[in-house]
Amino acid sequence: MKIIIIIIILGLIILYLCGNYFYNLAINPKISKSVVFKDDSEDEKKQRERDEMNRWLFEESNTKDVYVNSIDNLKLHGYKIISKSESNNWAVIVHGYCSNVIKVGSIAQEYINMDYNVIMPELRGHGSSEGNYIGMGWHDRLDIIKWINYIIENNKEANIVLHGSSMGAATVMMTSGEELPKNIKVIIADCGYTSAIDQFSYQLKKLYKLKSFPILNVADMITKIKCGYSLKDASAVNQLKKCITPILFIHGDKDDFVPYYMMDELYNSVSGEKEKLTIKGAKHENARAVNPKLYWETVKNYLNKYVK
Repeated sequence: MKIIIIIIILGLIILYLCGNYFYNLAINPKISKSVVFKDDSEDEKKQRERDEMNRWLFEESNTKDVYVNSIDNLKLHGYKIISKSESNNWAVIVHGYCSNVIKVGSIAQEYINMDYNVIMPELRGHGSSEGNYIGMGWHDRLDIIKWINYIIENNKEANIVLHGSSMGAATVMMTSGEELPKNIKVIIADCGYTSAIDQFSYQLKKLYKLKSFPILNVADMITKIKCGYSLKDASAVNQLKKCITPILFIHGDKDDFVPYYMMDELYNSVSGEKEKLTIKGAKHENARAVNPKLYWETVKNYLNKYVK
């Protein structure tokens, strides 16, 4: 009997350690994500070159630091760029998982060229924003509402577009299910996932050939204790069911980080105005580099339908 109890206790300890390892790998921003991200591909080399080109936004332009406070009293940092004409059109551009605003600098430039003002938030736990965990879009959705309110407080006539990539896309999709002001005109979701639990289940199988149960269940419990949310809560699909804002979905058909098949489930969750674009040959967060002409023509045409 004692041996059985010891075996059960050892099993629980091992299970906890595995769950805690995955929690740290997935949710703790201070832990290296080198297992998840491979940086020796040609795509990554090209991305680094693009990053260097994007630095002009922060070094040579009229970019300003701006801050808002989250509902749980975190000081969140972002960048603001005002158009030359001081337009009423605004774009909130949201970066991805363990990423930064430099990665989406090319998006900012396109909106600046379209005479939009730009806000680029650094998500909680990223960059100069406070936070000791990654929100996977769930708590971040409320942070985006803080940025929306910041814009409206300074420009009551603002027409606002939310444009997110990867986890940033999941964030804006989760934001879509909240009660939003009429100032929100369009949402652009580029290669977002259906839910945090789906995404991590996919990665657990891809990286370790493991099923989600029971390791992910333990990691989820740890996330709820340490971060105050469940990975099951962080569902773009559930939020999109409440979405009344026109939304454009974009995904590359060669995406093996956030799998391409997720786009159809996201698209089918929306009952209102929607459109989707597949970029052939594009991997994760690579669609605008593979076919920039099609990407931006589609985005601009969609914006022109709803932003007046």
